[in-house]
Amino acid sequence: MYYHKTMIDNLNKIREIRLKKLENLKKAGINPYPAEVLRTHTNQQAIDDFNKLKARKITLVGRIRSIREHGGSTFCHIEDGSAQIQIFLRKDKIGEKDYKLFLENIDLGDFIEATGTLFLTKKGEKTLEVLKWRIISKSLLPLPSEWYGLEDVEERYRKRYLDLVLNKETRDKFVRRSEIIKKIRKFLDENGFLEVETPMLQTMAGGTIARPFKTFLNALNMDLYLRIAPELYLKRLLVGGFERVYELNRNFRNEGMDREHNPEFTMLEFYAAYWDYETMMDFTEKLLKSLDNKIFKGKFKRAEYDKIVGKKDDKEVFAKIKEPTFVIHHPVEISPLAKKLDKNSRKVARFQLIVNGLEIANGWSEINSAIDQAERFMDQEAKRKKGNQEAHQYDKDFIEALEYGMPPAAGIGIGIDRLVVLLTNSKTLREIILFPTMRPKNE
Repeated sequence: MYYHKTMIDNLNKIREIRLKKLENLKKAGINPYPAEVLRTHTNQQAIDDFNKLKARKITLVGRIRSIREHGGSTFCHIEDGSAQIQIFLRKDKIGEKDYKLFLENIDLGDFIEATGTLFLTKKGEKTLEVLKWRIISKSLLPLPSEWYGLEDVEERYRKRYLDLVLNKETRDKFVRRSEIIKKIRKFLDENGFLEVETPMLQTMAGGTIARPFKTFLNALNMDLYLRIAPELYLKRLLVGGFERVYELNRNFRNEGMDREHNPEFTMLEFYAAYWDYETMMDFTEKLLKSLDNKIFKGKFKRAEYDKIVGKKDDKEVFAKIKEPTFVIHHPVEISPLAKKLDKNSRKVARFQLIVNGLEIANGWSEINSAIDQAERFMDQEAKRKKGNQEAHQYDKDFIEALEYGMPPAAGIGIGIDRLVVLLTNSKTLREIILFPTMRPKNE
């Protein structure tokens, strides 16, 4: 949103008024930002256990979302992380001094602590009658709904904290995202996979074809790269004897940004010894159906890469694929880590899962021959010398690891952000990444 001068002036005036109210509270001997909060129940607990709690004195907390004054009484709604509940203040109940202090110095957006007893209003609303109240955080800026709204989409992403306060739909999406990740972990754990952590700062950007972010480590006087994929480290663990491993990780790729791409993103990668790409496709299908059996239903289709893409290598044709479809058997030239279908084949044992035009997953039978992998890396190095900055670097340390022996295995990467877009019926990654990468706003 572009703020014009009048809007900025109004905002500054509101802030000045609230700063005066802050000083009023301090002069009254009140700490507007106490360290201790005395909440006894969440708002949702007060609502759910109303009959059991109405005879007891309880303390609730929350952000004030509405204030309605009626003579010597005032109704407010306060909202914590669980629910919104009504509170009721009466001058003759809390005293004229405290009542006046509340009306003159408390605003929408402030956080308060309210102690009292529950009752039902004439309209049947569960309400806390306040016996005493306390400010626990004074806000200095008004919530957007008070003065201009938060309709500008870009502003919602830049100030996600306000988006979360004002839009329940936004909050629900991120709750759903968390639930999806929990279910994925549970499914993998129950199937014998071990969760691990691998380096995010790497001496070589490997594991896929992508352009990395480069940084410098002063302590060792050396260049490092932000991880573009954890693959090569996870496969080192297969060499080390772990048969099934997974990592929910943050990756970084210095590439374009659009509805399907953010420079920083979340990826699930997992690897299983003694599996091939066919076994991995079947397992992936079961995993995704455990998350949503309405979107992921029936047997996933399978389509040959060259029949879908053709000779132009134009992946935009994927946009036409709506039903869950494994696109399989990619050209060896674009698959430096995937095993060939057979010794003389120019196709590899690889798949991409496409759903509703989105690439959700990418997996393959892993190369476990150090000699074959070294040849692929050399082919990629030749491309790098010709100017292809996304070509895979030759990873000498990984080749050495393979020389000690890695069992036959299959691996997969699943884009968590894209998966959440699909499962929450969102349109872009920005909707389901809490703080997407944004260009700083030119004030």
